[in-house]
Order: sequence, then C-alpha cells, then structure tokens
Amino acid sequence: MSQAIIYVNKNDADSIPKQAININIEDELSKETLLTSIAKAGDFPAYFGHNWDALWDCLTDSRIKYLQLDLADIEKINTEDFNMFKSIVEDAYRDFGQPQLWVIG
Repeated sequence: MSQAIIYVNKNDADSIPKQAININIEDELSKETLLTSIAKAGDFPAYFGHNWDALWDCLTDSRIKYLQLDLADIEKINTEDFNMFKSIVEDAYRDFGQPQLWVIG
C-alpha cells in the first residue's frame, strides 16, 4: 500500500488527520465531480483549468497535506477517473511528500 493513499472504514475515520480537506462528492465520482469538488475544497485559484495536469500543478503548489474522500455513500464510481486521481496524488506525494489521500470506504 502506498503511503500516499490510506484506506479506512467508517469506524476508523477518526484516524484521519483533523486538518484533512474533505472532497465532497454527492452521488457520482467522475473526473468532473472530482475536479470541481477538490478545486472548491482546496480553494484553488480562479485560473485552475479543471484538467488532470492543472490538478497536479495545484496540488504541488498548495499547502494541502491531507485530503479526505468518503466513498461509502457514492452510488457510481468511474474507476478510470478514480484511478487517474489516485495516480496524480501518488505522483505528487512521491515528488513533494504531500498530499496524503484518506479514502473512507
């Protein structure tokens, strides 16, 4: 398991750092919902391009150390988009030591 991504269940959610930024996804996890939600939660700049490269840029230029994503109640997950998101988080973590993504499942 990567140090960049930590999976926990609802019962262990209290182990997530308190300063973790919650990526609020309502019903469907997709590229669009991920990028929109993380941009809002992370207070990304207005010039954020809502694409994967822009996400990497903003994550590595920010002070975000921890992200939290609750998948327990999400009805539909685009696995290709989710895997790309995780890959970007892992790359940023490998290069800069942050952020860590805490996934509740």
